[in-house]
Amino acid sequence: MGRPPTRPKKLKDGYYIEVRNTGATSGIKIRRDTEDEMMLAVKDYEKSKEVVILGESVNGKFINDPKVVKKKS
Repeated sequence: MGRPPTRPKKLKDGYYIEVRNTGATSGIKIRRDTEDEMMLAVKDYEKSKEVVILGESVNGKFINDPKVVKKKS
């Protein structure tokens, strides 16, 4: 048994969204290659989950501010 890693994972270049259950504080990050693919994923997930658009990641850093998309009721 070894020690667990303490350094955070490096993110690949692409567009990221975070999908989580309504009311949850954390979720999973999903990466897409293009902005159009990311927006299609947002439309799919927003039916049942809360989606946070994290934006474009370049060299492990996000370029834009995150935007929250609530699920449709």
